[in-house]
Amino acid sequence: MSALEIADIIGIISFALSGFLIAVHYKLDILGIAISAFLTALGGGIIRDTIANRTPYVFDENLPIILVIATLVISLLFKLHKITDLEGKTTFIISDAVGLASFAITGALIAIETEFNFLGVLILAFLTAVGGGTLRDILVNKVPSILVSEFYGTVAIIVGLITYFLHIFNQINLLNLTIVFIFGVSLRLFAFYKKWHLPKL
Repeated sequence: MSALEIADIIGIISFALSGFLIAVHYKLDILGIAISAFLTALGGGIIRDTIANRTPYVFDENLPIILVIATLVISLLFKLHKITDLEGKTTFIISDAVGLASFAITGALIAIETEFNFLGVLILAFLTAVGGGTLRDILVNKVPSILVSEFYGTVAIIVGLITYFLHIFNQINLLNLTIVFIFGVSLRLFAFYKKWHLPKL
């Protein structure tokens, strides 16, 4: 299994969970919960593959759908829908951070495979990482995290930037990408708990 596939699986599971938690928090019905989980988990990947002129992963592989359904079932079995005060809960924050970092990596890797330039790599990393979460937030009538949250979209750009430089120096391998992933998750969590914000006008 390649680093790209591993990162994709991690991202899908993590964002499916965050989509589930957000939907339950906003008291959506069963269909709404399923739509939120699927949009969050797969939306960024569909945007990524469309821009890269590839058939979206979810349209020709069953694994993404199975992963989302399994995440929903496990979340219900472990009664994660009982979580209250969502924004302050570790489960949601960690799952969102993990999805953000892993999808930023997959976006950057696909852009590199497609031979995008520096800007293309950063944009695809960003859109892949925040696309699903933005669709999720719009669905529940919530201001998208990329517009207000501490170092959210910025983490995706930084992860994409590091991945690009690993490519430039021929250092893309599972170990280095794992380190980048851990760094991205840690940066997002650290920024959240330290309440880092970009400057506002």
